[in-house]
Amino acid sequence: MADTTAPAVPVTPPALRPNRPMSEALLNEKWDHCLSTALIRSTIGASFGVIFSVLLFKRRAWPAFVGFGFGAGRAWEECDSSFKRAAAPSRDGLRTLRP
Repeated sequence: MADTTAPAVPVTPPALRPNRPMSEALLNEKWDHCLSTALIRSTIGASFGVIFSVLLFKRRAWPAFVGFGFGAGRAWEECDSSFKRAAAPSRDGLRTLRP
């Protein structure tokens, strides 16, 4: 008699690691977050500058540039602290990841 078993379907294991090393993926994620934060905060700062320029300063350009600078500076500091926090060793030798 003939066997009526179905042919075995090859099962591929799930990918455990991304194509890039883990450290490079984390670094890329941090840079993406830094760039998006810089874009958002500098745009918000420039928007506040334009509003204050129209309302208070007779449509001068400098409040928009000052607001842009404040937003970009705040994003720079946040990004800098994010990179420094990852490079600093912890007290007990274990590194914890904070969002």
